[in-house]
Amino acid sequence: MHPDQSHLPVRSDSEPVPPLCLDLDQMLDEFTRLPIRATFRFDVSLPAVVTVEFPAERGPGLVWCIGRELLHGGLTSMSGSGEVRMWPTLPGGRPASWLLLESAEVEALFEVPTAPLAEWLEATYRVVAAEAEWDGLNWDGFLGDLLGGPGAASA
Repeated sequence: MHPDQSHLPVRSDSEPVPPLCLDLDQMLDEFTRLPIRATFRFDVSLPAVVTVEFPAERGPGLVWCIGRELLHGGLTSMSGSGEVRMWPTLPGGRPASWLLLESAEVEALFEVPTAPLAEWLEATYRVVAAEAEWDGLNWDGFLGDLLGGPGAASA
């Protein structure tokens, strides 16, 4: 367990929900944990997505975009498939969830403290409800980017 389990938000007047800085444990193997601090960010312009930045010793950190619903669901049950999955740890230990991130180059498993992430996610849902996540999305621009970027043909 980390000596500092604080999750001090970085305050900003322009952000309705400040970023969450959270101490995680990266599981290097079955017995070895590497403490790491991750920053979770919520952007009201794309509320269905949470960006999570993992610092690097040198250079820019690694950023993953994870569905807010996936994170919320993973606090209590198996959530996600493919490159991002999250599920609660076994009962009896500290309240936490496992977050598995996979790509062609890397696989990383993190133990995430449940309570501060749950509180932060609830704050994001007070700003933008789950039912309204896609209401303000520019679908034409989103689909154009998805199908080939700004130069994609439009119908």
